[in-house]
Amino acid sequence: VQLQASGGGLVQAGGSLRLFCEVSGRTFSSSDAGWFRQAPGKGREFVAVARRTGDIYYEDSLKARFTISRDNAKQTVDLLINNLKPEDTAVYYCAASQWRLRLSTRPGDYDYWGQGTLVTVSS
Repeated sequence: VQLQASGGGLVQAGGSLRLFCEVSGRTFSSSDAGWFRQAPGKGREFVAVARRTGDIYYEDSLKARFTISRDNAKQTVDLLINNLKPEDTAVYYCAASQWRLRLSTRPGDYDYWGQGTLVTVSS
């Protein structure tokens, strides 16, 4: 399984950005697919996940502005971010975890990672 993230860039505060993640391999439908982010000097944190069951979960503090969407036919998982804030500046990673019985928001539970895409929000 390989993941390819794209869509990052420089955006002004208050703007919107859509991140894209293409997943190759035959196991996408059996995988939870999500997004994490890592700000400079900080650890990697959970953003959102679209589970193989169809359930969707968000980090509570982000769900008002973030929308994750999954397309099993195209094998993509995208992240729309609205009303961007400077504190959203980070490298955003898409990740996949196969055959999970339970939701996980821990980076260590995800088996496959994209290379990351940088989002920079100017004030």
